[in-house]
Amino acid sequence: MLPAAFSQKGRPLVWGHRGASFDAPENTLAAFLLAREQGADGVELDAQRCASGEVVVLHDDSLGRTTGFAGLIAETPYSVVRTLDAGARKAERYQGERVPLLVQVLEAFPLLVNVELKCDRWDDRGLTAEVIRFVREAQAQERVLLSSFNPLCLLRARLLAPGIPRALLFEPEQEWWLRSALSAPALEAGALHPEQSLATPERIARWRRRGYQLGCWTVDDTDAAGRLYDAGVSGIITNRPDRMRARWP
Repeated sequence: MLPAAFSQKGRPLVWGHRGASFDAPENTLAAFLLAREQGADGVELDAQRCASGEVVVLHDDSLGRTTGFAGLIAETPYSVVRTLDAGARKAERYQGERVPLLVQVLEAFPLLVNVELKCDRWDDRGLTAEVIRFVREAQAQERVLLSSFNPLCLLRARLLAPGIPRALLFEPEQEWWLRSALSAPALEAGALHPEQSLATPERIARWRRRGYQLGCWTVDDTDAAGRLYDAGVSGIITNRPDRMRARWP
């Protein structure tokens, strides 16, 4: 189970998926601050290293979809990344928003932060260690949850920082042993974060019996969120924090 800070009484914990990403450009400071205004308890974000080693907040391997720059993040130094416009493609009013560094988000956003370690390789290029270093420097250990689809990242996190809670992500497209969360006990994960289609009432009950808290993604429909909560899911990862908080004031 996760620490008490990662649950709410009488309603699910509301995570802004990449911030309030329905209304604001995903994984930007604007999206995270808007999620706070909309009543989110915390935000979910994606962390990976750029070519020069900085930990930036970006979901895709490529910078193209969000910034229009035709380059891979792993091949682009931060000196270039910092100049890119990550907001104009969402709306004109967000023109000039940047791809933030993780440390900037931890400093600017005071609530809970679910940091997804984005790495699909055996070698994470020091990502997990760097994220943990920044979390400690920001004294944010009590409000950060480390999550990943990659069990090796979470194993590194367990070894390097056992006190920072962990959540295992999984989705239908993964191999059976990954989407069945078989590695969770070895990782000492406190939570499971399945894609919502995997969260059937039977599975939720089974995972709860094993002692895990559950957070489902990406849930924007309040009726679906209500059914998940009634079945035992304690966290909703959503692009629409405003809708979820209207459902649970």
